[in-house]
Amino acid sequence: MTAVVAVAVIAGAWARSGSGTVTAQAVLTGLLLGGVYALVAMGLTLIFGVLDIVNFAHGAFMTLGMYATALLAAGAGVNPYLSLLVSVPLLFGLGYVVQRHMVSRTMGGSLAAQLLLTLGIAMLLENSLMLAFTGDTRTVAVSFDTPLRLLGAVADLSRVLAFAGAMGLAGAVWLLLTKTRLGTAIRAVATNPEGASLVGLDVRRLHALTFAAGTACAGAAGTLVTPLITVEPTAGELFNIIGFVVVVLGGLGSVPGAVAGGLIVGLTEQLGGIYLPGQSPLLAVFAVFVLVLLWRPQGLFGRPA
Repeated sequence: MTAVVAVAVIAGAWARSGSGTVTAQAVLTGLLLGGVYALVAMGLTLIFGVLDIVNFAHGAFMTLGMYATALLAAGAGVNPYLSLLVSVPLLFGLGYVVQRHMVSRTMGGSLAAQLLLTLGIAMLLENSLMLAFTGDTRTVAVSFDTPLRLLGAVADLSRVLAFAGAMGLAGAVWLLLTKTRLGTAIRAVATNPEGASLVGLDVRRLHALTFAAGTACAGAAGTLVTPLITVEPTAGELFNIIGFVVVVLGGLGSVPGAVAGGLIVGLTEQLGGIYLPGQSPLLAVFAVFVLVLLWRPQGLFGRPA
């Protein structure tokens, strides 16, 4: 059903624009952007699915990944994509510490306390970046960036690499969750934490590792988009909003839903520019978001309550 709707929407965009090239460009750009959205949402859905926490600090963690990449590129001449070797472990470690010493104290408590804590962490990180680097914007150029022609559309190599990296990391997370003993343990904790504790699993440690993995996804996404956007202390806020839309659209706690939702949002954002010229790209995204929730409140891949 979803595939039929997608084909109909693309055909309608083609008819409205009167140009196959314009439509192909929108589809290609939307898919490439949607891959990054999927990686951002995967970190959010991983944390929610296991810890049952809505993490408002996710975008701020993503911004830290952007700054790590920008500083390594400017100060040490490190290739932006190689900085993944720094940003991912850095954010993993930070996420582990934040969960063990801050987030864990609110688990089992009120939802308001959890939301306020993660919102406070986000504000702390963003204002710390503002103090350290001021509000000046930064850009990171890729020396080997070149336009590629695909199916009549054009995409910069940096966008293609960002998509490939995001999909590769998303696949790695899925394999971790489904094919390893650690992933089995994480899924057991997500399903029944009390039962997992009774069979000898260290639930607190697994919670920290899951939060760290989700935060590392945010750092990786930040690194991958750094060559594409302007880096500033609040750069992750928009991705935070879109990430939550993707998570709810795909289904809370669903990894496949995060990937599918990311691609749908990316396509909707770009095709919306054809259907609604002159309007904010997010207008079409939120319109689709509302329609999907009216049709399937649990999301595309979520289970009914």
